[in-house]
Amino acid sequence: MRTSVLKTSVLALLMSGGALIAQEDTSTSMRDYLAPEKAQRNVFEDPKGTSPAYDGVKVSVGGDFALQFQALDHSTNAPSLGNVGTTAVPNTLQVMGSDFNLPTANLDINAYLGKGIKMHLRTYLSARHHNEAWVKGGYIQVDDLDFISEGFAANIMKHARVKVGMDEINYGDYHFRRTDNAEAINNPFVGNFIMDNFSTEAFGEGYLLYNNFIGMLGVSNGKLNQTAVKGTNSNSPSVYAKIGWDKQVSTDLRVRLTGSFIQTNGLSTGGYLYSSDRAGSRYYYTLLTQNDLMGTNNYATGRFNPGFKKMKAVQINPFVKYQGLEFFGAFEHVTGNKASGMTMRPTDGDYTQLAAELLYRFGGKEQFYVGGRYNTISGKDDDVSDERKIDRFNIGGGYFMTKNILAKVEYVQQNYNDSAVWGATSALRGGEFKGLMVEATIGF
Repeated sequence: MRTSVLKTSVLALLMSGGALIAQEDTSTSMRDYLAPEKAQRNVFEDPKGTSPAYDGVKVSVGGDFALQFQALDHSTNAPSLGNVGTTAVPNTLQVMGSDFNLPTANLDINAYLGKGIKMHLRTYLSARHHNEAWVKGGYIQVDDLDFISEGFAANIMKHARVKVGMDEINYGDYHFRRTDNAEAINNPFVGNFIMDNFSTEAFGEGYLLYNNFIGMLGVSNGKLNQTAVKGTNSNSPSVYAKIGWDKQVSTDLRVRLTGSFIQTNGLSTGGYLYSSDRAGSRYYYTLLTQNDLMGTNNYATGRFNPGFKKMKAVQINPFVKYQGLEFFGAFEHVTGNKASGMTMRPTDGDYTQLAAELLYRFGGKEQFYVGGRYNTISGKDDDVSDERKIDRFNIGGGYFMTKNILAKVEYVQQNYNDSAVWGATSALRGGEFKGLMVEATIGF
């Protein structure tokens, strides 16, 4: 209890300090593009512009807080777990009630270290998966090379950028809109995609940003947990790329279209694309049985990880905003192999994910919105005869009380196909959860 009180006090002090620091001139700080607030919605890659003059290190502190009220129910068609003597043991689900989830919090430290040189560091102060503070990751972004000599390669750096760090890699566009532990202000809904394409790895990325064109090439070591010890592991880097076009066509119309590709390699690396978010999912304890020994420690309920090691994935993301009407979509296809020990299985598998969000933002400052999202995955491993299929539907809305405070409410329903491919007695077999979620989030 004493530790919890201390953490809460420290967080309150940091947030108070961050609120004060965030009032500084944003033209020479990190707050212009990293502040998680209403003005930053629909910002994807950091816009390329003239770097502010440098007159000394500037540091800003920010944070996020999120809390949900969950009222979900769940059911399953899975058969009994077997018999004890002549008595069937039922596949009894965890009893779900209506109450608050564990609050989550982030701490952000951002610094301007030289002309065109920015640093970002995020720490999860509390998360569903970890109740202790731990570093999520960070990176350094270089938009000018004046630290070498003034004006060095200025014509190239006018359109180029380099990012290096241990943080989320830039595969796809959805990771800019998803909830990152407590940073939920850019997500119009409560949960993330079913196949949550998000990974934190050691990476280097090179960008070409010319007019409305976006090009990016990246390489990572494919590891979630970092170590130089190789042992018997098969370590290989991952390579990924993005190409796209983003234009404010008129005052009322913005159009963006990007395509991303990633290839992961190695048996001990590369398998984290759909399992790297250690913060945890939003739909707590859904479709867990009372006999599930993982119980409340299962932090990824409601998600699906195909479990591939070596894989190739492509994601296409259209985004269109016309006045208050907003559409964001995702088509994703992944193929890969699964490992058995330190050998690769000869069979492949493939899965397809589709998602579509349609919102209408209204009010004098578009402080209100209503909308829906449909998300589905389907596919199978080649050594099984049946496919897996999951469908999720969300409908809801939100209200920006201020640019830093968002309240949102949604109805969610998620269904799994009734097939033994999930496991003979798995609660996912014909499983369903549905109900109401309310979330309040603060970001500054």
